[in-house]
Amino acid sequence: LAKITSSAMAQQKKMSDVEALEEIFKSDSELKDSSDSCWDSEEEEDLDKAERIDLDEEYVPPVHQPSAWRGRAPATKRKTTMLKAARKRQKASTLEQHHQGQDVWHTAEEPDMEPECPRFSPSKTPGPQIDATRTWSPLNLFKLFFSATTIQQIINNTNKNAERLVSAGKNFKWSPLTEKDFYTFLAIIIFSGLVNVPSKPDLWRTKWPYNFPFPRSSMARDRFEAISWSLHLSDIKEDEDNEKKRGTPGYDRLLKVRPLYDQIRVACKSAFQPSKEICIDERMVASKAQITFKEFMKDKPTRFGYKLYALADSRTGYTWNFFIYQGKSAIVREEDLSTKSVMDLLDFPLLGKGYHLYVDNFYTSPYLFQKLVSNHTAACGTIRQNRVGFPKTTENNLPKNALRGEMRWMRKDGLLFVRWKDTKELTICSTFHRAFSGQTVQRRVKEAGQWVLKDITVPDSVKDYNQFMGGVDLSNALLQDYSVRNKTMKWYKTFFYHFIDISVVNSFILFKMLAIKRGEIPISQRHFREKLMEELIQAPKAAAASAQPRAFPECSIPRFFGGTADKRRTCVWCKKNGSVKKTPLYCPKCEVALCLLPGRNCFEDYHKNLKCIGDTDSISHRNVTR
Repeated sequence: LAKITSSAMAQQKKMSDVEALEEIFKSDSELKDSSDSCWDSEEEEDLDKAERIDLDEEYVPPVHQPSAWRGRAPATKRKTTMLKAARKRQKASTLEQHHQGQDVWHTAEEPDMEPECPRFSPSKTPGPQIDATRTWSPLNLFKLFFSATTIQQIINNTNKNAERLVSAGKNFKWSPLTEKDFYTFLAIIIFSGLVNVPSKPDLWRTKWPYNFPFPRSSMARDRFEAISWSLHLSDIKEDEDNEKKRGTPGYDRLLKVRPLYDQIRVACKSAFQPSKEICIDERMVASKAQITFKEFMKDKPTRFGYKLYALADSRTGYTWNFFIYQGKSAIVREEDLSTKSVMDLLDFPLLGKGYHLYVDNFYTSPYLFQKLVSNHTAACGTIRQNRVGFPKTTENNLPKNALRGEMRWMRKDGLLFVRWKDTKELTICSTFHRAFSGQTVQRRVKEAGQWVLKDITVPDSVKDYNQFMGGVDLSNALLQDYSVRNKTMKWYKTFFYHFIDISVVNSFILFKMLAIKRGEIPISQRHFREKLMEELIQAPKAAAASAQPRAFPECSIPRFFGGTADKRRTCVWCKKNGSVKKTPLYCPKCEVALCLLPGRNCFEDYHKNLKCIGDTDSISHRNVTR
């Protein structure tokens, strides 16, 4: 009863539990004095002595008993115990708030200070880092990621692997892989992402409803399957040496994809500079192969496969950096996986300063955000409430039955913590946002049995998080639209197909941004892939045509000086070779004298070696002759 009465009095007068109890005991004392039943001096001394005793246990109200019960404690001791328990609770609450460094959670009506934000100073101008004045075709952009050196390396390693398979008894017909065959192989792979068939051999079927002219007209099915079986990205000798190191720290799990893996990561970072907003998230590459670093993530659309950590531009979805997660390591690290993955993806010298990073609750922690602030990088992300450093105080906390749009905020150690109620409670942390500036967001709310759009107040950090956190999701959507993923039992081939997807999507984003910069309407990704496939087929033919010996133009037919053989001049080719010979013939295109005899054909040697058509050396020879 005393506890209930004290609570009621505290609510009415806004006093603490201790003050309320003291008020009750004071009133009780006055009542006893009026009825001639006050305490004597000995009881007061006992009370003072009891107040100096430190009681460890909280007071538990006794069960009501008849007044004749002899075991009941004296009134003075019960009053002292109640006061001590209330004082102990008040002290514990004060110590907890002092430990947290904050008093209470604040409401949206309470003003917040403007936080300090690092100045945005990227190392390069955001956007494509290529010559915008040049005409870039889809194939030229694709070669930024699949360079000629990398392609030639894959061709050489595939030929070596095919020879090993044939010598080991593999029964298939093989001829050395050429650049033309590899380009056609890539074109068929991209075509398989545009046309969905039950299995790859159906692309060569001649019966309806298949009957595709391509790829049957460019490559036989057996040849395509032979290349698929023999495809190898790394050097075989290096694979054998690496296999001997299995189980040791020197073993490289990703050696079989290392050449292409490193090349594409460097190309992704060098061809594009992200805008101010970037994000980091996981990406799953579907596979059910039996390998140690395969992951299972129940909350992802692709639950089984290989996990990649990717950094993407929030506005375009361009994959700027990524790395493959290789599973748990036996090496004990000072930082956890979430912090290490973020710091590995953020290449600060290449990015610059002042970037705004958005992450989800797997990465967000006060330790990571403070470390990013020291590197002049702002951060924002959802946070788990059990993270070390998250405020534990419940003073003025967001109630469980809070209305939609209600919020609480708090600043601690330079970080902003926000609780906001939407359909459910959302907790977010930021280093550069204000708590609330009056922004709203539309939500569908049911009122009087009807669904209506209603403006709901929203914190600044939540609104920006919803806008810029989807960069990796946008990249994943572009990758999945026309993915070239093929079924294979080899884990490194799965990554080969995924690297093709990354290269095509990044090339498409660059192509679209260049078109917008020129004021043109950008094409869709499907049309971009169609053009790329067409250029892959035609590129080897154009290269072969350019490699043919150049025929002499009609104007290079030798002529006589003055129309007769009487006039002669020194042959420039003979003079270049250390002898002086005169000839009546000259090249009308180059205007130089050249011999044309059965035993000495300087006319042909000059044109083959010096390439006089458009060559600067011919000008010098012409001047010497004159």
